[in-house]
Formats: sequence, C-alpha cells, structure tokens
Amino acid sequence: MKSIKDYVNLEQDFYNDVFGKKDQLFGNKFTSEKLNNISNIVIFATGSSSNAAYSALPFMSKTTGLPVYVEEPSIAANYLLNFNDDTLYLAITQGGHSYSIIDLVEKFEKNGKTIFTLTSDKDSPAYKVSDHVLSMGMPVEEMPYVSAGYSVTILDLMLISMQIGNALGNLSDKAESDYLADICGIIKKIPSVIEKSNQWIEKNIDVFKNTQRIVWVGYGATYGVAREGETKITETVRISSWGKELEEYMHGPYLGLHSDDTIVFLDPNGVLENRVERLQEFLDLHVNNVYTINSVNKKHEKDLDLDVTCDELLSSLYMTIPVHLLSFKLSELKGNNLEVSAYPEFDKITASKI
Repeated sequence: MKSIKDYVNLEQDFYNDVFGKKDQLFGNKFTSEKLNNISNIVIFATGSSSNAAYSALPFMSKTTGLPVYVEEPSIAANYLLNFNDDTLYLAITQGGHSYSIIDLVEKFEKNGKTIFTLTSDKDSPAYKVSDHVLSMGMPVEEMPYVSAGYSVTILDLMLISMQIGNALGNLSDKAESDYLADICGIIKKIPSVIEKSNQWIEKNIDVFKNTQRIVWVGYGATYGVAREGETKITETVRISSWGKELEEYMHGPYLGLHSDDTIVFLDPNGVLENRVERLQEFLDLHVNNVYTINSVNKKHEKDLDLDVTCDELLSSLYMTIPVHLLSFKLSELKGNNLEVSAYPEFDKITASKI
C-alpha cells in the first residue's frame, strides 16, 4: 500500500493528468443552457472533501461570479433539504463510500432534482446511485488518509468553476487562459515545494514531535488548508490539532493558548498578510514555537518559504504539501501504522462508510 508520502510525490503526475484531460472530464457538463437561471452554488462535503471545498471556494466565487457555499451533507439531508431551481448542487465523495453523501444524493434523485457527484471510483456506491457523475480524473487512492485526493479535488473544483464562469460570461477567455497558465506554473513547482517542505520538517522535527497541540491558522484559500491540518494531524498523529480561520482564531480561541502550543500560520501573502504579522507579534510574546508557511517572502529564519509566486486564490494547490508530509513524518515517529484502521469496528458499528 502506498503511504501519504508516496501520494504527495504523485501529486504532480495527478495534476498533469487532470489538467491534460480537463475538457474530457468537465467539458460540456456546464453549458450556458444547463446553467440557465443559476444564481448560486452549494457544495456538499465532509472531512477532507469539505476541507478541499473550502480551499477552492474563494477561487470558485471569483471565477464563477456567484455565491458559493459549503454545507455538511448530513445536516442538509436531515434538516435543511430545500431544493432550489436556481442552485447548482455539487456533492463530493473521493472514495465514493460516504454514507452521508450517498444518502443525500439518493434524496435528490428521488425528488427528481439534479446534483453532480464528484468521485474517483466508478465501482463505488456513490457512482452507482448518481445520475450526474463527475470523475475526479485520478485512480482510487489506496491510503485511507487521503492526501493526493484532497489536492486533486481542489484542482477539479477550480477547473469546474472556470467552465461555469466562462459559460455564464463572468470569466473572459483571457482571464481563464491566464489562470490556466498560473496553474501550469504551480504544477511545475511541485517537486521544489516537496523538497523545501521536507527540509523544513527535518529542521524542526524535534519541536513537532514533542508538541501536544498544533494550531493551524489560515485565511482565504488557506482556511481550507488549516482545516486539513486539523483533520490530518488529528487522525494520523492522534494529538490535538485545531484548524482556524485567521479572524475566527482572534475572536476567542486565542484565549485557550498554551505556552507549549505550536502555531503554524498558512500565509499565501494575500490581502490579510498584515493581520498575520500583527497576530504573530502577539503570539511570539506567549508561545515558544510560532511558524509561518509562506508562498514567498519569508520573514523569520524558522519559517518555510515555498517560493511560489501566484494569485493567492491558487495557493491551496501547493500549501497543503508540507501539512501532509508533516502528518506522515510524525505518524511514522509515533509508530502509528496508517495502513490498518486504529478502530476496525468503527465503520461496522456506525456505518459511516458503505
């Protein structure tokens, strides 16, 4: 079985594959005729799929020119199931076995409503119950703790959003071409990002392996990355981990600060960069270990500069790489075998996966 590290090293190949067949995957799925009267987009996802949706959300909103919302499928299916003809609905289940997504899609189909399901496994239950399937364009990820699948989901959503924006007349051919060129540039930088991330992790591994809590703080596209940091560290390293939006963290959670916390900012050098600097100035007074992962312009010696210059809305395509590699390294040091379930009876009892 491949490891998280193996899948991170495959991300460039997966990105290239998806990018190369984007028209085959998503072309003609979202024409102006099919999008007639659509005024907003709702994405149903949970876990890493939800984190990926939040990572793509700012870019999707800008390129489609529409409000974009991310909702929990279980809450929607059981409490908020209102079908609107002016809403484009997307459901994400990378492996295709999520009970909450399958249940939601079945309810849509039963009521004769359209919902597109983004998944990677054509033999999965989600694929079989969905009338409108969108292939992720990558093989099924063997590792139960997804990494490449999370990243490819972000790319898929970005490509889908450009199709929608262009069809609606909200994204010009020139703007779409520029974004595609930027994405190509990011894909070429992936090996360098991996190398820099591994070097940074090795340099700071003694701090991370001894910490009892890691707090990830992001904004814009990196809010979803912060959420993924919470998810991956919690499930693989099995220590406490938070993923917070910048202002959300500043409105209360900072009061739960411990001096032995490890704080990691995920800064795409965007519009809130100054807010990061001010919060870091405060945290440096109370916490021993505060780091920043930057796209460019490293400000402190212990920070990680990934040396990728691009629109901040595209930063989630590469800024999760150090997060996933850190989760792999720490789980390895902790002796956690990620190839087997820590609680094999869980799915049997809860039926969270079908």
